[in-house]
Amino acid sequence: MEGTGLRSDARDNRDRVLEAARRLFSEQGLGVPMREIARRAEVGPATLYRRFPTKQALIDAAFADEMRACSGIVRDGCADPDPWRGLSAVVRDITELNAVNQGFTDAFVSSYPGAADFAAHRAGMLRALTGLWRRAQRAGAVRPDSVVDDLILMIMAGRGLPVGPPELRVAAARRFAALILDSFRASPAAGPLPPPARVSAAAVSGGG
Repeated sequence: MEGTGLRSDARDNRDRVLEAARRLFSEQGLGVPMREIARRAEVGPATLYRRFPTKQALIDAAFADEMRACSGIVRDGCADPDPWRGLSAVVRDITELNAVNQGFTDAFVSSYPGAADFAAHRAGMLRALTGLWRRAQRAGAVRPDSVVDDLILMIMAGRGLPVGPPELRVAAARRFAALILDSFRASPAAGPLPPPARVSAAAVSGGG
């Protein structure tokens, strides 16, 4: 019985640490000190490090659900036979996902260089998005002088969406996504773009 109680306590401590980490990463990004996470979780630093020896391990565990959600969003968008509809859904859903969790956005665009699992995640997402983007261009839906790097710029820019209550973040994300999609759409009235900023290579390699 004593062993069962200890396992239950350890599980409770782990759950509290993950909940505190998700909340703090969402509010402040990945720069939150581990000691602050321990304090918010009401556990000692030794307990935190026993469960998560590195910050990378904590980030990986805290954002496992978001990584699955992000993968599902891209997978569903790529499966849509209408590439513009699929791309539009990806832009809207990822913008909203990122708006409510600043820490996940930071990890996705490589602000924390130790988040190795995110490098593989980004690389897979970018490969899939590049295929979807090119399909939409071949269909004449996306402006021909745009590149998939512009989508990464959008994700980066989304980090500047307002902080505040979740409903405010979601409303801002939806408005932002609509504006971005309008800029991506092919139009005879669209003016020429400056040369592309190749940010996707930095995202895959783990550069900030």
